[in-house]
Amino acid sequence: MILHYIYDPLCGWCYGAKPLVQAVQGVLPVIAHGGGMMTGANRKAVSPQLRNYVMPHDRRIAEYSGQPFGEAYFEGLLRDETAVFDSAPPIAAVLAAEQIAGRGIELLGRLQTAHYVEGRRIADESVLLELATEIDLEPLAFEAAFQSAKTGQHIKDSRALLAKVGGQGFPTLALERNGQFTLVDVSPWLGKPEAFATWLAQLA
Repeated sequence: MILHYIYDPLCGWCYGAKPLVQAVQGVLPVIAHGGGMMTGANRKAVSPQLRNYVMPHDRRIAEYSGQPFGEAYFEGLLRDETAVFDSAPPIAAVLAAEQIAGRGIELLGRLQTAHYVEGRRIADESVLLELATEIDLEPLAFEAAFQSAKTGQHIKDSRALLAKVGGQGFPTLALERNGQFTLVDVSPWLGKPEAFATWLAQLA
């Protein structure tokens, strides 16, 4: 049994589900698929409109999941109108970490904290390299894998999987057993990672 995790690095609810995904990794193989929510024409420059749109959502996510959101994010990054939200570079970084060390989900978790707590620009290559180095990924190997990542094709494949399993957005979790997919609703489990992992272990 495999758990497929269709995520976006700039999706607040994916950050809310981060402890669930980390807990499940002790129980089942988890494969991450980056959906590219803010790519191409959907990239967003930070603006007062964007800030006013995401803040109420983020406060709800914090309330439901118990995940921390930092002042550096709310009062720093979300007020920095030179910053751009672009999902493609962090997805490429996750692919690179997976390719060189099998640690894509670990780097994703670090990127989410960097964004939502530390208010760092995770669309900037220099920041991605810093964060990869922080978790002890070899910098030259990471950079080479990052540059050669086939991010566009990966996003296309992730969206095809999202449609195939009948997911409605990010995060979508689907269990695969003998080629059959079953959607997993994470909303009742937010803030309860151990219980979620136990439940999935019993299913398996």
